[in-house]
Amino acid sequence: MTDQTTAAPHAGAPVIRQATTTAGLHGTKWDPDRLPAGTTMTAHALTTADGAPVTGFLFRRGGERSVVCLMHPREIGVTQYIVPDLLAAGVAVWVQGSRAPGNDLRLEHETALHDMAAGQAFLRSTAGFGQSVLLGISGGGPLAAFYCQQAALEPAARVARSSGGRPTGLHRATMPAPEGVILVSSHLGQGALMLACIDPSVTDEDDPFSVDPALDPFSAANGFRPAPQSASYTPEFLERYRAAQAARVRRIDEKATALLARKARARAAAKSGGGRADEVMAAFSPIFQVWRTDADPRCFDLSLDPSDRAYGTLWGANQTVSNYGSIGFGRVCTPESWLSNWSAFSTKASMAACAPDIRQPVLMVEYTGDNSVFPADAEYLFGLIGAADKSRLRVHGNHHGRAIDPDQPNGQVVAGDAIAAWLSEKGFA
Repeated sequence: MTDQTTAAPHAGAPVIRQATTTAGLHGTKWDPDRLPAGTTMTAHALTTADGAPVTGFLFRRGGERSVVCLMHPREIGVTQYIVPDLLAAGVAVWVQGSRAPGNDLRLEHETALHDMAAGQAFLRSTAGFGQSVLLGISGGGPLAAFYCQQAALEPAARVARSSGGRPTGLHRATMPAPEGVILVSSHLGQGALMLACIDPSVTDEDDPFSVDPALDPFSAANGFRPAPQSASYTPEFLERYRAAQAARVRRIDEKATALLARKARARAAAKSGGGRADEVMAAFSPIFQVWRTDADPRCFDLSLDPSDRAYGTLWGANQTVSNYGSIGFGRVCTPESWLSNWSAFSTKASMAACAPDIRQPVLMVEYTGDNSVFPADAEYLFGLIGAADKSRLRVHGNHHGRAIDPDQPNGQVVAGDAIAAWLSEKGFA
C-alpha cells in the first residue's frame, strides 16, 4: 500500500479563489493535440442481458493487450481528458454509454450494471482483450466498485431487486471481473454526495422557495459570507444542519416509498379485476423534482476540512444559480431513481457498501482542490478499499484536475502520467 503526494499540504489561512463552473463536460474534454497519431475510434451497438440497447466507443492504436474502461452512470465521456494519456501508455480505451445518459428518469445503478456488463462481455468475447481495467472518474468510481462487488459473486447471489423493488435480472448477466481498478476524483456515491450537499432549510418539497431561517446556509446570521470572504459556520449550526440534511433525505425516501406502494396496491387490484382507476394508477409513473441540492457548507467555509479548493461548488461560485437553477444533482427523479441513486439510506451503489469488496489492484487519484471530494472523504474512501494492493496519489487540481493555483501544473497531465506508470508497473501496458 502506498500513499504519495504531489502538492504541499494546505497550511494557514486559505487564499480565496472562486470556483468556475466545472460540472458536466466543462473541463473534462481532451486536448485534441494530445491524442496520439494513429488512433482509431469505432462505435459498437450492444444489447444488455435485460434487453436494453447501449453504445460503447473503442479507441485503439493497434496491438494492445489490455483495455481501460470508462463509464459514468449519467454521462457519456467520449472525449474524457484522460483518454489520450491512456492510449499513449499502450492500452486501448473503452468508453461505455449507459441507457440513460443525461437524466435520472430511467437511471438505476442496478440497470447501469447491465450496461457495464454488456461492454465487458463484448471486450472479452468479441474484441479479444485479455485484461480489463475499470477507470471510475467521479460518479464512475462507485459504479465501478458496485460492478466489482457483483461480478465477484455467483449469479444467484447478486442483487435481486433494485432499491425501488424492481427485479434486476443480474443473475442472467455475464459479468467478467476486471483485473484492475483506477479511481480518479471518485466520490463516496451519489447518495453520500446528496446527503452532504442537499439544502435542509427547505420546509416544503412542493415549494422551492420555502426556507427555515434557522437552517439557511446562505444567511449571514448563520455565518455565511460571499466570496472573496469565507463563510464561518459554528459547530452548533453544523451539527443541526447535518442532522436536518439527513431528515430531509429520509422525508424524500418516505415520499418515494409511498408512491411505489400506491402503485403496487393498484397493480394488485388491477390483476384482481379492479376497475379503470386501478389500471391507470398501476400504469402511472410519477416524476418529482428535488430543488436546492447544492449547499455543502464546506464549499463556502474553507476552514472546514481545509484543502486547495476554491470558494464555491462543483457547479460554480454562485450558489443561487446552482441551488435554484434547472441543472443540479437529482433535480428530476422517479421514485425508483431517487432510491437507487440519490438516497444515502437506500442506494446499494455506495463506496461504504462496495469498496471493501474490491480485491483487484487499485490506484486512487485524489485532486487536492476538489469541491465535491474533500480530504476527509478521500481518506475514508482509501481506507474502505479492500484490496491489499492499493496506491493513493494526491495531485493539485479541481474536481476535473484543472489547476486552481495558476503556478501549479495541469493536474490532468500529472494524473495521466501517474496512471500510465501504474499501468506499466502492473503489467497492463
